[in-house]
This record gives sequence, structure tokens and C-alpha cells, in this order.
Amino acid sequence: MTPELRSERLLLSAYVAADEPHFVALFQDAAVGRWFGDGVQSAAEDRALFGRIFSLVYAEERFPVWAVRYAGRYVGHAEIKPSPESWLDGHEIVYGLTRESWGLGLGTELARLLTAYGHETLGLAEVHATVDSENTASLAVLKRLGYTQDRTVPEDNGRTTLLLTSRPAAPPPVGG
Repeated sequence: MTPELRSERLLLSAYVAADEPHFVALFQDAAVGRWFGDGVQSAAEDRALFGRIFSLVYAEERFPVWAVRYAGRYVGHAEIKPSPESWLDGHEIVYGLTRESWGLGLGTELARLLTAYGHETLGLAEVHATVDSENTASLAVLKRLGYTQDRTVPEDNGRTTLLLTSRPAAPPPVGG
């Protein structure tokens, strides 16, 4: 269910048990974890989340979830899944990179790979991303890749989530 994906510099593969400390460290880093779900949780909650990747997501083949590697090292987390949001009927990409890998263009490379997988492999007409309005780095990456803002969603905690969508470019007209 979780195929291996490659780009020029990245390898996305299914998690293995040995990735747990890296996964937990990623989600525990306040600069990274604040953008995932409800923000930074306890280390115990992140370990339980890691366990659910195996016991639920992989076991039931729900959707692809990847460990992201660069130069043989764990540098992040990625997934493409049906959106859990009641107001969004579609698939969304989720990704995060370790602070040490920022500034290398890996976010753009990763989001491009996930978007292409959604359009080309899953056959999705739309690939979505839900992003906190203050997450300027992710917003810049997605806009660079041609995502357009479709919706602004006020959250109960006072923050704002933006819905961005990628639609494949229309093919040129035949015989045009």
C-alpha cells in the first residue's frame, strides 16, 4: 500500500520500527510539530501515533505514509490521505521536515513528489493541502508548485486554516 517513491534527492519509504525515535523527535520539535494537527503533543502521544501507523494505517491499508530520507538519513514525514475535515471531500498531502533539513529545497521537492503521486498514480483531479495561515514556508512551497487558495477556514482556537488545491494543467487541444 505504501510504495517507495524517489525524487532527485529524496527517498520515501514505509516506516520501520527503528524510525520511531526520529519520528517522535520530529513531532516533538516545536518549530515543526506546531504545524501538525493540534500541535505538539506529549512524547507518549507521538509514540502511540507512530504505533497506529503500523496497527491501523498499514495493517488496514488505509493510505500511504512515508518516512522521508535524504542522503540516507531520516529527515521527515509524508502522507497523502482522504481529508479528515468534514468540510473537505478529497485527498490532502501532509508533510514535515526536520529543522536541520530546512533551506535545502527539500520541502518543494517533497511536495512536488506527493502532488505528482496524487495526480498521476492515484488519478486525483484535485490534490489538497490544509495549512495554517501563519505557516509561511509551506504556503510559499505550495504556491511555487501552482496550488491555489480555495478556502479560508476559521478555527475554534482563533487560528485560520487555508485550503490550497492543485489541479493538473489542462492538456493542449488536439489538432489545435
